[in-house]
Amino acid sequence: MKILMVCLGNICRSPLAEGILRSKISKEHTVASAGTISFHEGEHPDKRSIITAREHGVDISKQKAQYFEKKFFDKFDKIFCMDVKNYQDVLSLAESEAQKNKVSMILDEAGNHGRAEVPDPYYGTQQDFENVFQMLDNACDIIAEKYQLR
Repeated sequence: MKILMVCLGNICRSPLAEGILRSKISKEHTVASAGTISFHEGEHPDKRSIITAREHGVDISKQKAQYFEKKFFDKFDKIFCMDVKNYQDVLSLAESEAQKNKVSMILDEAGNHGRAEVPDPYYGTQQDFENVFQMLDNACDIIAEKYQLR
């Protein structure tokens, strides 16, 4: 299975989600991440994301931000968005129901219904990054189990 994690700039939440899920699944599956804006394209994740991930044994330091493109609907089986705005932005690019059906809010997929969002920690503290890590860690456990990715 090929999974894409999506947030706004692809430097905080989605790199964490990518790294966390990759650490939980077998090598035959693919995980990547992208952002709905191109502002940070080519940059490494935010240093606070890197530090938080490292504290949990996950290395995301070599990831580079990329912009979400329509071609990703063909490259990935599932696309998990961090918040409602990302979700709407991705859906707006879908050209078919099949493409739309690939897109989910990550916390909805993990059992938190009602469009629960992963908050953007960018303007927050290191503790905010830790809180996001914990949310995503739990969601990725559920996703790995649900889709039999281990």
